[in-house]
Amino acid sequence: MADQIHILCVDDEPRVLEGLVLNLRRHYRVSTATNGQAGLAIIDGDNPPAVVVSDMRMPEMDGAAFLSQVKQRSPDTVRILLTGQADLESAIAAVNHGQVFRFLTKPCNPQIFLSAIQAAAEQHRLLTAERELLEKTLRGSIKALTEILSLTNPLAFGRAMRLKQHAADLVAGLGVPLSWQLEVAAMLSQIGCVTLPAATNEKLYYGRPLNSDELELTQRLPALSLQLLESIPRLEAVRAILQAQDHNFDGSGSTHSSVQGESIPLGARVLRLVIDYDTLEAAGTDPAMAIGTLQGRRGRYDPKLLDAFARVKNKVASQGLSEIKLAAVRPGMFLVQDVMSTTGLLLVPRGHEVTQGLLYRLRNMAPGSVREPLVVFAPGQPRRDTLKGRGVP
Repeated sequence: MADQIHILCVDDEPRVLEGLVLNLRRHYRVSTATNGQAGLAIIDGDNPPAVVVSDMRMPEMDGAAFLSQVKQRSPDTVRILLTGQADLESAIAAVNHGQVFRFLTKPCNPQIFLSAIQAAAEQHRLLTAERELLEKTLRGSIKALTEILSLTNPLAFGRAMRLKQHAADLVAGLGVPLSWQLEVAAMLSQIGCVTLPAATNEKLYYGRPLNSDELELTQRLPALSLQLLESIPRLEAVRAILQAQDHNFDGSGSTHSSVQGESIPLGARVLRLVIDYDTLEAAGTDPAMAIGTLQGRRGRYDPKLLDAFARVKNKVASQGLSEIKLAAVRPGMFLVQDVMSTTGLLLVPRGHEVTQGLLYRLRNMAPGSVREPLVVFAPGQPRRDTLKGRGVP
């Protein structure tokens, strides 16, 4: 029963529902509702139907209005409308507006009805299969790119992780969730760094001045990242973020003067801000001073985003930072400073979230080979004064 295709039938006449169930129950799992609101409750449940069949004439909410709601709430659910001859004009309008897959006139021959249900079930299978394929392709492509970055350029990967966390902090300050498009844009904004010489990558990571040749190379990175992402499907919004990440909020200093203010994608405005903040912080600038520097660059950033970011960073600076031994580090913490070996080798760039796998790798190194203590941020824990005077806020 659990593997059967789920069909929802909605009609305000119990006898009609009985007839529909009688035709369907041998092959499908059938739910019924006597009005649109009850049908929407099933749509919003844990197991939305693959196909919904609705009568046109129902009190309070007619079939066209009901199926329009179904389309918004469960786009993959295929919609069929049952209608009488008098409702043909409304039914045709519903089809033309994309609200239904097919409409059938009442009374409907059982074989024609079953054939329509089979076609709708197949349409649902095709829709979900295509979406799952695209999602797996997208996830796999992004995973492959980030893994390549982490293996070939740990410094750039560490910066990408910091940018993602800064972006998450900022949008949390706005009271909105981090969109997957912005998260991916932050992670992949550094993918072009795989083409840079090691010395240039090190300068970028630590915020050191670049010479003219290195500066020219780094200015090409956004375009290179876009080129690398061109062939991946469903990344249009990500590419739009990366393409506009260098635009000033007031439109100054850009060849795209018409693209300014809130016409710049939100993700691009966020990325512009957090990249510049990270550059200042990487150079050793105190976070409070880094925020002050950004606030002094009038017209470059969205004022609302900058205010929200300042509030978030001030809050983070007052809590959760600790100096602890490796044995006390737990998953869910964030590395505030680079994890170094006692010989000066970079083991894990700052900005990483601590995972069980990362802990396992560090704790299985030779005893005494990891420089301690580690500086971590533990969300929700009070700040420890041991960090004062060490350049950590």
